[in-house]
Amino acid sequence: MIKSLHISNYALISQIDIDLCTGLNIVTGETGAGKSVMLGALGLLLGGRADMRVVRDSERKSVIEAVATIGDVPGIDAVFEENNLDRVTDGVCILRRELLPGGRSRAFINDTPVTLQVLKAVALRLIDIHSQHQNLLLADTDYQLSIIDSLADNADERALYSVAYAAYRRALKAYTDMRELLRRSAADAQYLQFQLSQLDEMKLQHGEQEQLERDRELLANATAIKQHLRSALGPMAEDNINAIGVLAEAAMHCRALGDMIEDGESLAARIDSARIEIQDIAESLSDLDSNVQVNPAMLDDVEERLGALYSLELKHHVDTVDELINLRESLRSKLAAIEGGEDSLSELEMKARMAKKEAMTHARALSDTRRVAAQDFADELTRRAMPLGMKNLRCEIAFNAGKLMPSGLDVIEFRFAFNKNQTPLPIGGTASGGEISRLMLTIKSIVAERMQLPTIIFDEVDTGVSGDVASRMADMMLGLAGRLQVVAITHLPAVAARGQAHFRVYKQDTSDSTETHITRLTEEQRERELALMLSGCDDDAAALAAARSLLKKQ
Repeated sequence: MIKSLHISNYALISQIDIDLCTGLNIVTGETGAGKSVMLGALGLLLGGRADMRVVRDSERKSVIEAVATIGDVPGIDAVFEENNLDRVTDGVCILRRELLPGGRSRAFINDTPVTLQVLKAVALRLIDIHSQHQNLLLADTDYQLSIIDSLADNADERALYSVAYAAYRRALKAYTDMRELLRRSAADAQYLQFQLSQLDEMKLQHGEQEQLERDRELLANATAIKQHLRSALGPMAEDNINAIGVLAEAAMHCRALGDMIEDGESLAARIDSARIEIQDIAESLSDLDSNVQVNPAMLDDVEERLGALYSLELKHHVDTVDELINLRESLRSKLAAIEGGEDSLSELEMKARMAKKEAMTHARALSDTRRVAAQDFADELTRRAMPLGMKNLRCEIAFNAGKLMPSGLDVIEFRFAFNKNQTPLPIGGTASGGEISRLMLTIKSIVAERMQLPTIIFDEVDTGVSGDVASRMADMMLGLAGRLQVVAITHLPAVAARGQAHFRVYKQDTSDSTETHITRLTEEQRERELALMLSGCDDDAAALAAARSLLKKQ
């Protein structure tokens, strides 16, 4: 139940704060006063799309906040637990949505930041808003199915079916994909085999392109490389006078000094160390010289192999031999799939059939729950709607078995007859606006009671009715308010007079703007408001007397 509502900086609203009561809350006001603006703000708490154009002052944030008691609302604990939300000790839940300058939006539950999806999941278990345009949904088969599901208590069956249906769709896709692959591949098998033969003939090896490119670089520059190597080797080891020989002679002379100077032997050892290092370098250069060959024929072979690799890579739009090897194995797999494809296809087809059979089993079980709920709903709807001036009402809910769909097998259709000897027909072509309003009020009252919704808001659900029927609709709303909180926006005095709390929405001009306000009416103010609704004048004696008479019937 909503205890209080705060709206600030939203459309024509600078700031309003109202405390709602248990039971039936009535909201009245002239057309255009801002009642729909309030509903739009509440819609943001239910996950509605944020339109930043409604922010009154773009430099400040807009805030919509509802304080609600949650008690034992079905499913609410699971949502709190799944999202690590703490329930406050007094059973109060604070829902808040903020529209920030710059176009961003934030959501909070009990001052904890949450995603919009989490805010919506909680709010939809606390509040249901029935606006005028929802009357049109009564002719929508998906909406009709959602009504039956909400009454059938079939959440477990729907969950089982969803899992089975998803498995069936995956199995069916695997089968159809393989069938399409075989169809395409069979036509392309000859070409695939030609491509594979080309790749096999190349005898590709991982890393060979890089090695060939290094070999090519070496062979192409072999003459210059050998010249540099020989020039380095000469003075180091091969010339008549070379570094190794000179160092050996120097070491000999230093040893001869060993008896004459203190460091002679150590100097000789150091020279020997340098000579050994230079000799090792010379041997490395000599090995390189031996390995470098001036071989034009080998260079031609390397160039030819690289050219063949480059050509193949260009043809297949790849950059490396490794990618060519991967392509080769892919082609081999495709050809193997073609060769053994019929067996694979048969296996996938069997899996799809079994998955469909499983989904059908769950779909029929789901359908059974709906058929039972549909009959109970039709009987209850007829019983409750008859006092609203529809004594000849008959309701039938037709089930048409369709193909497997995300929602199951059922395509349902609400059919109504409002007169004797009339064949029940779809709602769209048989009901007046007033009849649809009465049906929707009845449906909403049934759904709200079964789902134990704490609060339901009716936006002019009584449109198109008057007189005794209006009084009976007021009685229905009052009866519903005995079990949950009802907020009714209305233009009918007979409905407004039945409320336990009455709020008036009005616009007021300031020096530079127009603002929407809402105030709770005293008993005297209620009389004048009802007189205004009855006659267009709030001080007409006859209208005031009629208003007092209506209030006494409360």
